Amino acid sequence: MLRAPRAVPAWLAHPFRWQRLPVPWAAVARGALCAGPLLGAGIATGHPAPGVLAALGSMLAGVNDRPGTRRTGVVHIGLPALASALGMLIGASLRAVDAGWWVVPALFAVGFVSGAGSVAGPVRSNAGMQMLATTVLGAGMPLPGAPWAKALTLLAGCLWLLLLRLVLRPPRPVGGALSGERAAVATVFDALADALGAAGGPGAEPARRRLSAALDRADEALRLRLLTDRLLRRPADPDELLLAERFAAATALCEASVALLWEARPLPARVADSPRRFAAALRTGRPPGRLSAPETSTPGRGAFDQALLDAAVAFARYEPQTPFRPPRPRPGRPEPARRGHELLGPAGRDYGLRVALCIAASAAVALLLRADHWYWLPATATFLVKPDLGPLFSRTVNRFAGTVAGVLVFAGAGLLLTGEWWPALVAGVGGALLPFATRHFALQTVAITLMVLSFVYVSGAREAAAERIVDTSIACGIVLVVGHLPRLADPRRRVGQRVTAALRATERFLRHVLTARPGTDPAERLALRRAAYRALGEARAAAETAAAELLAARDRNPDWPAVVTAAERIVDAATACAVRLDHGARRPGTEEAERLCRALLAMAGALEDPGRRPDAGLPDVELRADPDCATLTDVAAELESIRGHAGAG
Repeated sequence: MLRAPRAVPAWLAHPFRWQRLPVPWAAVARGALCAGPLLGAGIATGHPAPGVLAALGSMLAGVNDRPGTRRTGVVHIGLPALASALGMLIGASLRAVDAGWWVVPALFAVGFVSGAGSVAGPVRSNAGMQMLATTVLGAGMPLPGAPWAKALTLLAGCLWLLLLRLVLRPPRPVGGALSGERAAVATVFDALADALGAAGGPGAEPARRRLSAALDRADEALRLRLLTDRLLRRPADPDELLLAERFAAATALCEASVALLWEARPLPARVADSPRRFAAALRTGRPPGRLSAPETSTPGRGAFDQALLDAAVAFARYEPQTPFRPPRPRPGRPEPARRGHELLGPAGRDYGLRVALCIAASAAVALLLRADHWYWLPATATFLVKPDLGPLFSRTVNRFAGTVAGVLVFAGAGLLLTGEWWPALVAGVGGALLPFATRHFALQTVAITLMVLSFVYVSGAREAAAERIVDTSIACGIVLVVGHLPRLADPRRRVGQRVTAALRATERFLRHVLTARPGTDPAERLALRRAAYRALGEARAAAETAAAELLAARDRNPDWPAVVTAAERIVDAATACAVRLDHGARRPGTEEAERLCRALLAMAGALEDPGRRPDAGLPDVELRADPDCATLTDVAAELESIRGHAGAG
């Protein structure tokens, strides 16, 4: 009898996953013009130390040089740059006063702040990681200069890449000056076309998630643009307002499309072709052309055709219809309050303690092994314990493999190349590789290792390449042990907070749909839906990472990805319900709607407490069929699914 092949465990398969992403050629060009030339300038002028610091700053900024508009680039690169300069100031001050073993408690404190801040979003996570990394490097690298001068030189290197980001960009499209923002909105229409093409098939839900991510990026780009104008007290440009109107039309069209996706019926190809015409119109400035003919076979299709007509009207206008209005605040808990709650909550405290222990232990071991060049070991641990780069075991394996490969390539380059310029050449190659290397953590480690070894070589440590492999091995062992301590590795603390926030955002949207009176401003509903999808996206990323952790299968935890999937379906069902209500469907009973909303809140509360059993306190959900509002049955079924998966394990 043949045995069925056993599935490879997620923690073992994750190190081999490779992201399929387009090559960011503009970022590759910027990377080639940063670390290598700055290091070469330091060598040429006879001042290698400033060259090393400036190149180091540009390398750290290059890690954050991701696709997006110029304004999002300023935020995503600028905030970590300031944090990096602060870390260098702290580390260089510790070295200036010859702190000795006092550097261990100092790194523990910085590590705790860095780790706790990393749960408050990706930009703050990158800022915290880079602040900790530059603190370690500033305290350990034997470079001359005052602490403030080192910090300013590092910041100058970061700002050099940011300047290139603002200057070097793809050619502007024909349709106008807002290239970055218009490209983001065009991507929304492309993602919508992909989602409509996948309707009724197995790829419908992943396509809808990609659509939600595209909406988030476009929303962020437009908010930054409008907020910049408001802060500078500059009147909004008509092109900006016109683009905002077209994005609003895209958002309404996406809402109607979610109702079509919920019906789970394959759609004609001409339906998906219409959003692509809008995307092409945004990129070229030409009219969108002929759109799909209207059809009212289902409420979802009728709503889609009406939204399509509204979008066509928005694209036919060449002057904005509405005056400037500042961006609406996101519903729910205010952003600073919510982030502050995360920092001070169990997830922030536990992750801060995890990072602090790893860094302090690595620094103590490094100081015991050698007095000079001890910084590599805690610097390696810094990049290993970062939460949003993947599961801990996967990061450890890829970090070790990437370091070994980088050391071998650097050693080979040293044998083949001669003169004093070759480290700058290697650093330039690493800088050009860095944007492409975001596809895989091991490849990213290769690029960073090439650049850091070039910096170390120029700063005087020319025989230290072999020590990097030994230090990396020790750091990987320390992080694996400390990172999997029972309390610090509990996914209920790290993931439960995200899932709970997502369930509560889902409940706010569901309650609004089921209880809002006719004639209510649809902008509030759209904002609540966007907030729910945004929270669900954050929860899914955390859940998928936790599911691939080494000890995930041994813990009795909820099936987090399944819980998030059920919550996503509730938002989709509520969206379909809103579309049906707009087209004359009977509004559900108040008592039934309140019962479902209370059940969803009760489940969020039961999952929030890390010390409670996964299935404790989850309410029973009674399924009821409602011929006039099928959404209630759909929502009740997904609530029952959440209850079942929350008790999994």
